[in-house]
Amino acid sequence: MPSYQARITKKILQFRFSGWSDGPIAEQRSRQEITARYARLPKGTQCQPVDIHGIPAEWIEAPPAEAGVIFYLHGGAYALGSINGHREFIARLALAAHSKALAINYRLAPEHPFPAALDDALASYRWLLSQGFDTSRIVIAGDSAGGGLAVATLVALRDAGDPLPAGAVCLSPWVDLALTSASIYQNSRLDPILDPKSLEMYAGYYAGSRELAFPLISPLYADLKGLPPLLIQIGTDEILLDEAILLADKARKAGVRVILKTWDGMFHVFQLFSFIPETKEAVKQFAGFIANPNA
Repeated sequence: MPSYQARITKKILQFRFSGWSDGPIAEQRSRQEITARYARLPKGTQCQPVDIHGIPAEWIEAPPAEAGVIFYLHGGAYALGSINGHREFIARLALAAHSKALAINYRLAPEHPFPAALDDALASYRWLLSQGFDTSRIVIAGDSAGGGLAVATLVALRDAGDPLPAGAVCLSPWVDLALTSASIYQNSRLDPILDPKSLEMYAGYYAGSRELAFPLISPLYADLKGLPPLLIQIGTDEILLDEAILLADKARKAGVRVILKTWDGMFHVFQLFSFIPETKEAVKQFAGFIANPNA
């Protein structure tokens, strides 16, 4: 059973997120950004903006940081979200993993449909390599759409012959924009954040004129052979539950080392809430994976 804190948070989210996808896209983004005003970064956190060939990015470091790098891709259904809204969370991850993090503001749909976000992720990863960072110390991580983008980035890097990072962490990943999984509808009353209608809208924004099941849009349909180890975390009350499980199964069949952790009664990207006991355990698992993806 989920903790008392998690149950209360879920009830609040069910009220607060009602109608969150209503209105013009600019209005939706503005509503999301408001929450960042109340974030408090871990003591000693250092944030340094950086321009990566025109892509806004930021180094986020909570000392003591070692040589490892978390390359973080934020969630937001490919149309919402930013470094600003995820900075506190990324800083917590970096602190727990004793690593520095590089977060980017990839271009958002519908103004910039596929492959804009993927192109920005690829360019940023390649920039990291050009700065002398060893691939064995880089892990790609992302939540929701960012988790799906992380897998798509791995597939595109592999296909292009680029050196791959040590691993990837996918928190509640959105990997099937065609919305074919049974949990999309079966869990629609349990999930306090996502709903099928909104995801269908955002999927259309991102895919544009391309097929929703195109592998680099929906990496659940990609060939996953040769990818580095994956850590996947998902809550059982999420509409994305089934596709996360399918992703893990498909990756294992392709010979990829996978750690899949399902959290009983938990909601979409619960790790954003630092006061929930389950979050502390999830972040600890994240840090352990970062330290040794092959363990």
